[in-house]
Amino acid sequence: MKDNINNNNSNRKNANNKMVSNHTPKEEQYIGPYRLEKTLGKGQTGLVKLGVHCITNRKVAIKIVNREKLSESVLQKVEREIAIMKLIEHPNVLGLFDVYDNKKFLYLVLEHVSGGELFDYLVRKGRLTPKEARRFFRQIISALDFCHKHCICHRDLKPENLLLDEKHNIRVADFGMASLQPEGSMLETSCGSPHYACPEVIRVKICK
Repeated sequence: MKDNINNNNSNRKNANNKMVSNHTPKEEQYIGPYRLEKTLGKGQTGLVKLGVHCITNRKVAIKIVNREKLSESVLQKVEREIAIMKLIEHPNVLGLFDVYDNKKFLYLVLEHVSGGELFDYLVRKGRLTPKEARRFFRQIISALDFCHKHCICHRDLKPENLLLDEKHNIRVADFGMASLQPEGSMLETSCGSPHYACPEVIRVKICK
């Protein structure tokens, strides 16, 4: 478990002058030491682009959040996601390496995994062998057990939020719905994806 942090900007790096603002298609954009390349995807809170370290060539995924296009409540969720991810260090949880920001954008430097979503993998394969299913399940349970022992509830676990690396190891991702719950407290909020959420969450019943 990483050291506790306050939910503020004191440990973030300024992104001013790190990114080319007026550019042509041939010009390169940088966030800190990372060169921005192709777009990997787009979520509800921002665009995700491939980043390559200009010295080591290490690949990362950089989530770009435009503050001006999001409501205050959504921005608070992003800040909460950052705070929670900074607390977690586990081989089966997607890593957050760094955060850059300026007045307009937040840049989350995330671990890059090349295997895509478990959902797409299941669609392609049709079914898993018992051995493969057990392996995935062990890794998911290991990650969730770690989170729960540190009072972190993911609250939106689904195949779309489970990523695979090049060796088909699980990475639990997307902590946008996650909550820090003190030991002994109960959850009372209906959230997550209806097709995957448990009945007590859908019914807004108090639960752990």
